[in-house]
Amino acid sequence: MGTTSKFDVVIVGAGPAGCSSAYLLARAGLRVLLVERGRSAGSKLLWGGKAYAQPIREVWPELDKEAPIHRWVTRERFSFVWGDRILTVEYKLGRSVAFTSYLPELVSWMARKAESAGALLVEDVRVDEIVVKDGRVVGVRSGDDVVRADVVIDAEGVNRMLLEKLGLAEKLDVNSGVALGVKETLSLDSKLIEERFNLDKGEGLSWLVAGDITRGLPGGGFIYTMRDSISIGLVIPIGPAAKAAEEGILKEHVSSLVESFRLHPYFNRLWREADVIEYGGRMTIEGGLSMMPRRLYAPGLLVVGDAAGFLVNTGYTIRGVDTAVYSGKLAAETVIEALSRGGFTEDNLKAYEDKVRRSYIYRELRNHSGVEDIMKDPFYFTKLPQVVVGAAGRLFEADYEEPTLIRSVVEASRDAGISLVRAFFKLARVVRRL
Repeated sequence: MGTTSKFDVVIVGAGPAGCSSAYLLARAGLRVLLVERGRSAGSKLLWGGKAYAQPIREVWPELDKEAPIHRWVTRERFSFVWGDRILTVEYKLGRSVAFTSYLPELVSWMARKAESAGALLVEDVRVDEIVVKDGRVVGVRSGDDVVRADVVIDAEGVNRMLLEKLGLAEKLDVNSGVALGVKETLSLDSKLIEERFNLDKGEGLSWLVAGDITRGLPGGGFIYTMRDSISIGLVIPIGPAAKAAEEGILKEHVSSLVESFRLHPYFNRLWREADVIEYGGRMTIEGGLSMMPRRLYAPGLLVVGDAAGFLVNTGYTIRGVDTAVYSGKLAAETVIEALSRGGFTEDNLKAYEDKVRRSYIYRELRNHSGVEDIMKDPFYFTKLPQVVVGAAGRLFEADYEEPTLIRSVVEASRDAGISLVRAFFKLARVVRRL
């Protein structure tokens, strides 16, 4: 695995969190081994979306000049879809806070920065076990090889099998707190993207979609504009999807749902000449605080990124890259501080969890706690879009008399088969959670 059998720090997983820790620790002069099971850093990641810049700049101030940024997001859109009727809300940002990129490209850049700082990156190596001796983590094992370390940072991602073996995390329950994201990448000329999406040169768009594109399942669609391509896809909680398939309600493969989304007449006109150049899927965390391990530390161990459950789904945006990077930063700071406080004792490493709980990551997870329950409720992805779009239809498609807003909502609710009282309490729940 490396040229030496002993390192100050071994980091498992060269994603945003692992690369962040590796870069900061190597720059501080520690001997760092960064282990990636993919053929290259970022190669196993499937993501083409929006990343918030400022937390990432805290690790890499040169982000804006050097990183593979495709477009800065200047417009946020949200659409309800019901049949061929669409209701869209758009917000034009006053300043750029997020950018679009492909995660394999972004992570590759991060890994190169870590290497340039002195970290040793080894790729295509799977860590089979975090080694514990006398109640303390002392290294990692890959096959018959053991590499010792004073500290191990677990950045293995959503499939946290190493943490499960240690008993720090429950076995991943795909029926609760986990969703499947499926994405297509469409190649399209940059000028056509800007023309079709009403963007100026270099501007980007983040677009979330809810409605019957998921065939009655919870979840929704996404559209992100890249430099000369577009990422589109669906995110669907695995539990409700599996139940719908077992009951015969869902008769299509998820790939067919994504294709139907791409071919929807309203959206397809935006990329009608585009070629599909990539298709893939991955699991993603949806459980918020409930997905956090029992502890984020143990003697000789820290847990960061998706392995720690740090993906934030607010219902109107998703944050994962920046929270992963920031957690890697907090872990690196903890390790460096522990060196000056007598070593990597459990008490010294506990400071990492304290840092997390004082950070914006934990505040975001806490403030949006309960969104995962909303994401599992079909009402918000079937009845609500039907009512909203139905009411808009009555307002804007009247031949003679235009109804009042309240009358439009009452009639649309009746057509959807729900009472206004129930709809009110459901919407109040959304307001409280979001």
